[in-house]
Amino acid sequence: MRTGLRRLWARGGDRVIAVCVAAVLLATALAEDHPATDYAGLGYVLVAASGLVLAVGRSLPLLVLAATALCAIGYQAIGFDVPAVAYLFAVYGAFRAGYRLVTVAASAALLVALPFAIMASPVDGSVADAFTRARGVLELAWLIAAGAAGEALRQAERRADEAERTREEAARLRATEERLHIARELHDSLTHQISIIKVQSGVAVHLARKRGEHVPESLLAIRDAAREANRELRATLDTLRDEAKTPPHGLDRVPDLVERARGTGLNTTLTIAGQRHPVPTAVDRTAYRIVQEALTNTARHAAAETAAIRIDYRPGTLAVRVDDDGKAEPGTAPVPGTGLLGMRERVTALGGRLRAEPRSEGGFSVQAEFPVGRPS
Repeated sequence: MRTGLRRLWARGGDRVIAVCVAAVLLATALAEDHPATDYAGLGYVLVAASGLVLAVGRSLPLLVLAATALCAIGYQAIGFDVPAVAYLFAVYGAFRAGYRLVTVAASAALLVALPFAIMASPVDGSVADAFTRARGVLELAWLIAAGAAGEALRQAERRADEAERTREEAARLRATEERLHIARELHDSLTHQISIIKVQSGVAVHLARKRGEHVPESLLAIRDAAREANRELRATLDTLRDEAKTPPHGLDRVPDLVERARGTGLNTTLTIAGQRHPVPTAVDRTAYRIVQEALTNTARHAAAETAAIRIDYRPGTLAVRVDDDGKAEPGTAPVPGTGLLGMRERVTALGGRLRAEPRSEGGFSVQAEFPVGRPS
């Protein structure tokens, strides 16, 4: 319920403030005695407008700052002795948005302009009276207080954002450490059992062939599955150990993957498109792992001759694609093995999208897109 109230206030709070300030200023103007001029109607409009413009203060703080200042100068020049309360709200909003120097310059200009606007009004008085009235219209102490309040809230919001980011990063780190721990525990508990299955099934196949007996297909399947599972587990542990000893590789090491793939007989090409820009470390490492896993799957399972890697730097997005010409046929659903599930989990955790499916022209394609913000 509290969250809903905050969202409701965020949407309509500025409008409520704008209407209330405009009503108070208009009531003040109506209660004052003003010189009878042809511009009295315009004066009331400027007084009301100076308050109503605060409705867009959160989205257009500098525009509101300029509008409230001009309105204050305008109705003072017409002869309306109404404090520039709306300008104080605008100063608060501009400081909160981070426009400190601009706000200070605008306030200094307004303090200089107000006495001249009062001297130009139909109200009789000396120059000293004009400066005295100007101080009443915009008190320097209130002006400083408005700016200080806006700056204090800006700093508090920034600290809150940093604290929230720190909590999220700590939570992600704990989750990562827990996943690593679980992976190691699973490896330690499963490797021994799978090794036994592999050895026992291998011995059974050997003895059956030695006696000249028919080897059941199920026994051969168990032996082959145990071998593959054992290789997968060892590869997973090697990856975990590498990441624990040395920092994980990033996209700058993709050419090394290409060279290693070529060394296995896979004709591999690398294309980098777009203007290269820095990407978050987590995205950089994950993109490297996607390419590595895709090439590993191609070499092991695809029976492919060629593989093409494309890294595309787009505004706000990093796209990675690995295509091969292997035996995958269009329209067949990929088997969701450990590699594909791991890739999808990594990409999704970073707010990205992953597609892994056979290509229409044959072969397999892995495509990942990561949001990386605007390039600096």
